[in-house]
Amino acid sequence: MLQEGNKIPAFSGVNHLGEAVTHTDYAGKKLIVFFYPRANTPGCTAEACNLSDNYAALQAEGYELLGVSADSVKKQAGFVTKFGFPYPLLADEDHVAIKAFGVWGPKKFQGKAYEGIIRTTFVIDETGTIVRVISKVKTKDHAAQILEG
Repeated sequence: MLQEGNKIPAFSGVNHLGEAVTHTDYAGKKLIVFFYPRANTPGCTAEACNLSDNYAALQAEGYELLGVSADSVKKQAGFVTKFGFPYPLLADEDHVAIKAFGVWGPKKFQGKAYEGIIRTTFVIDETGTIVRVISKVKTKDHAAQILEG
């Protein structure tokens, strides 16, 4: 997994609108990239809604937001439409960004071991340097976690 001080890796993908997105779209901007396991699940919904509810405060601090999961464009579009998120969601079905950031790995749920996205948020400065990695995400209060940074 990428750490504080690392530069963000080159990545590209398609957002919930079917538009191409790449790391260069965020050059010179402060960026929050949050990786979540699956759209429309309780924890992911709580996290995404909390960020949406606090979007103005995050923007006031100069941040752009980008959510990333391995869901399809159609599933991401439905997630955005259902909850009205004001920020893009990247459909990373090929795990390009997920693996580049190092957030794919072993997980456990109800005693089952499997591979999946490890919920992680990266706070990135204008130079493309990771200034903070949040691995213990509080899904219901994530914006405060970021802003308290």
